[in-house]
Amino acid sequence: MSYVRWEHRPQLRRPYLVAAFEGWNDAGEAASTAVRHLTEEWGAERFATLDPEDFYDFTVARPHVRLEGGFTRRIDWPTPTFTAARLPGSVHDVVLLSAIEPSLQWRTYCEDVLEVAAALGVERVFTLGALLADVPHTRPVRVSGTATDGHLIDELGFTRSRYEGPTGIVGVLHDAFATIGIPGASLWAATPHYLSQTPSPKAALALVEKVAQLLGTSVDTTALQIATTAYERQVDEMLAGEDDVVDYVRRLEEDAVDDADDDADEIEIPHPDALAAEVERFLRDQGR
Repeated sequence: MSYVRWEHRPQLRRPYLVAAFEGWNDAGEAASTAVRHLTEEWGAERFATLDPEDFYDFTVARPHVRLEGGFTRRIDWPTPTFTAARLPGSVHDVVLLSAIEPSLQWRTYCEDVLEVAAALGVERVFTLGALLADVPHTRPVRVSGTATDGHLIDELGFTRSRYEGPTGIVGVLHDAFATIGIPGASLWAATPHYLSQTPSPKAALALVEKVAQLLGTSVDTTALQIATTAYERQVDEMLAGEDDVVDYVRRLEEDAVDDADDDADEIEIPHPDALAAEVERFLRDQGR
């Protein structure tokens, strides 16, 4: 049984699929923000959804209630949504998948995503993710690319994924695409672990720019640039009175310059959980 709900089937030129999932793979909401930005700026139009009924635990991914016209109540379900757009200056069009990471039936979920990709002739898949890392918010965001397809690794200059351990829907989806011969790669942005609860437009901006480069096109990033400037200013203000965190950020900046510092092991670095709790407390106190 297919859970794909087609609204229409767009005619696309050698499309690439770009997907991001809220949840485990989305530190700082960077990946999901990046796909939403691409959808808006490229004017992507919805053409299909997946029925969420059998994929989500609605006590976890809760539907939202909204009012239309101030009177009519509507329920918005956590529905995976496919959109498509023509890309200026590129020989490829794009299909964008925006969704919350599913809770149930991952194999069936991937089969439905593959159904959409096969019907449209998708040639490559790029998934976006973000992870918490020992990086300072003051430095450019590091975006790493991994893949398992040898030709794609050579062409894009990515590294071969050697990760072993628990995985999210991103890893399962790439495995599914590999079984039908569609190559894929993952882009991962590193976000500061001491700001684990803070959305990062800076990381989203880095992902958007990398996707546009890979697809051979352009995208307006003005909104994300403005948000990034505000983010950096607010974080600096937030940390100004937190000496422990400021010292830790300074040490991260030094480590980024010289990872081979022989004295690094002698520096007493506060535990990340304590730092995150301190930052979250300060945010609450400031009403942000």
